[in-house]
Amino acid sequence: MSLDRMIDGVITKQNPTVVGLDPKLEYIPDYIKQDCFTKYGKTLEGAAAALFTFNKGLIDALYTIVPAVKPQCAYYEMYGWQGMKALHDTIAYAKQKGLFVITDGKRNDIGTTMEAYAIAHLGQVEVEGESYVSFDGDALTVNGYLGSDGILPLLNICGQEDKGIFVLVKTSNPSSGELQNINLYNQKSVYLTMGQMCEIWGERYIGKYGYSAVGAVVGATYPKQLEELRTTLPHTFFLVPGYGAQGGGADDVALGFDQRGLGALINSSRGIMCAWQKYGFAERDYAKAAVEEAVRMRDEIINRIGTIG
Repeated sequence: MSLDRMIDGVITKQNPTVVGLDPKLEYIPDYIKQDCFTKYGKTLEGAAAALFTFNKGLIDALYTIVPAVKPQCAYYEMYGWQGMKALHDTIAYAKQKGLFVITDGKRNDIGTTMEAYAIAHLGQVEVEGESYVSFDGDALTVNGYLGSDGILPLLNICGQEDKGIFVLVKTSNPSSGELQNINLYNQKSVYLTMGQMCEIWGERYIGKYGYSAVGAVVGATYPKQLEELRTTLPHTFFLVPGYGAQGGGADDVALGFDQRGLGALINSSRGIMCAWQKYGFAERDYAKAAVEEAVRMRDEIINRIGTIG
């Protein structure tokens, strides 16, 4: 199963974290931007080149430390097709370095439209009898609140291509409780109901570690719900945003792990990407700053949960 490859990396590197590659131009050192703008002009092409150059530097510095990266589609889409090419190239480069890639798109539709999203990000598209890979992520974040009609088309692709998904269950944003915390007629919350649906959707896709190809997004900013869901969803691996910049800490995220130190992958985006700005590093040392922050994060979590596996 796809997530087995991710978990293998977590165990080998003793690091249950993922780096969010969510670049904006203001996060990128001036020397990178100036080089790209000199070559391509102050254009979408120049901006996209700066994004990819920045990402390459982070990947080169971090691939021996972290098991996975998570590029967020929106940060590339806003720079047009040129930005989407930077997304494609970032995914390809990260996979070349042996990293597991979670494409953070939060896609949400039904039927053949959802199948098209699945093919774009996880599968192969056919062109006059020839098959091509478009973006080739290892997993995709999705919104399951349209029900099974929006998930089953993805599962077909996951089975065929050995890929995974992470379904939004209890998100980290402040207003998530407006809908997700509501109790239904059976007195179960909406988020718990969605989590239990993940268990059902993933039951045919259980891997060697006991986790399925259907993961869940559960925010570090709601530790009680994280603990509840970890107890209730034994086969569902968690992608946990909200660490660091949004306020989640090691004590909070520890509640998402099982007794083996497995079951959760903790995301940090700005905390690692922008460490050079936060800690006053020289701009040419941005990757060094990212390494220091990634190691600090890893050690903080490992000191709390213990040896993994």
